[in-house]
Amino acid sequence: MATKDINEMSFLDHLEDLRWHLIRICLAVVIVATFAFIFSRFIFDAIIFAPLEMNFPTYHFLCSVANFIGVNTTFCAEEMPMIIQNRTMAGQFSADIWTAILAGFIIAFPYIIYQLWKFISPGLHSNERRHSRGFIIISSLLFFIGVLFGYYIVTPLSLNFLANYSISKVVDNQIDISSYIALVRSSALASGLIFELPIIVYFLTKIGLVTPEFLKTYRKYALVIVLILSAIITPPDIASQVIVAIPILILYQVSIYISKVVVRNQKIKEKQHV
Repeated sequence: MATKDINEMSFLDHLEDLRWHLIRICLAVVIVATFAFIFSRFIFDAIIFAPLEMNFPTYHFLCSVANFIGVNTTFCAEEMPMIIQNRTMAGQFSADIWTAILAGFIIAFPYIIYQLWKFISPGLHSNERRHSRGFIIISSLLFFIGVLFGYYIVTPLSLNFLANYSISKVVDNQIDISSYIALVRSSALASGLIFELPIIVYFLTKIGLVTPEFLKTYRKYALVIVLILSAIITPPDIASQVIVAIPILILYQVSIYISKVVVRNQKIKEKQHV
């Protein structure tokens, strides 16, 4: 069956096309998740539970910094003051399944972006479609950097703070596995999606919903939102919030520059068509 031109496709044709792209995305996630499930022991021992060990790179670095400036810190402790436990019959199985699905989504992210781009690219100009490879690489790179930032920065900072926070010596930190994994998952995934801000701004600028002037005008409000976001995804201490807020603010500045470039290119095209 011949492929229909984008201008000849009806609304139902677009929905059918979207459905097949979503099916391919789901299949990719399921396939990768299956392999992640097979190697789940390695994923849990070497990745998920690694921030529980005090030889984790983040703790080692922060401990070295603290020793250099002569400050006592919990980052230099011998062990994390908490125990991970399972309190439901299907707890470990559920943790295994959902972790495999999350791993499938993260690893298959470039393919997910590729499928979404395949869906929207027919509506773009030919010169814009030529940059699709760069778009997929950049958006995937930003996502992976965000995931690594969430895993190596947000997760250990949150974990160390919450594990050492105590209202009384009577209370022991015996954390359910679902609660622990939720912290790791939300830190990594939220950071990965936040790092997609330049890509989001690019498309919003392309369709005219955002301008560089708009981003500059509401920069102070964006700063407040960034601080609120950093407070949500990190423990309520100033140092952690600043560490998280800095890269987000940098991304916001990069987004302003990207918006300027898009607007400038649009004006150049308009002049060429006059």
